[in-house]
Amino acid sequence: MPTAALPVLYSFRRCPYAMWARLALVASGQRCELREVVLKNKPADMLAASPKGTVPVLVTPEGAVLEQSLDVMRWALQRNDPQRWLQPDAGTLEDMLALVATCDDEFKPQLDRYKYPGRFADEDAQGSAARERGARFLRELEARLSATAHLAGTHATLADAAVMPFVRQFAMVAPAWFDAQPWPRLHAWLSGWTASDLFARAMHKYAPWPGGGEAGVDFPPSL
Repeated sequence: MPTAALPVLYSFRRCPYAMWARLALVASGQRCELREVVLKNKPADMLAASPKGTVPVLVTPEGAVLEQSLDVMRWALQRNDPQRWLQPDAGTLEDMLALVATCDDEFKPQLDRYKYPGRFADEDAQGSAARERGARFLRELEARLSATAHLAGTHATLADAAVMPFVRQFAMVAPAWFDAQPWPRLHAWLSGWTASDLFARAMHKYAPWPGGGEAGVDFPPSL
């Protein structure tokens, strides 16, 4: 069972930003008490720690509150980084963070339009215009992966872990279309991530945390 000495992570399994946090915690080997959140019924303890009401939220044993997914990733990896996710061998940490920012600021809005075109008055019914705008970023990733096996060199890094959940979502909108695109390196990269033990551990399913003083679950799991 989790102990009071562990940090507490409020998470929602399907949220890409919560995936960032969980992937980094698995990669670092940092144990925590995970509390799976129902977004329609957010626990009072989470809102007391972080009134913004979004996941992930990590509360350290010292009482510090990390409200941004990238901050949780860097906190975990700065404590222990056995897979060198903060140490790219192509470019710098700042270069990786710039790629993540491009994904978040430019690609994700097109992904949202592609997934939910009906929510946008200026988007066509199939989201095809947004799909093409999003595909520009994916073609850039394909070009990167033609030079190195991962987005920042020969080994996986924070950049790969942060970009992957959004590429995965994009691929899931219309899998046949995505699979038909001339992006063999991107397809192999995404398949490698989603078939990995690391991803399986990060995506392990948990029942919602009941609150009321109950303990969460010990994370990461040992599968």
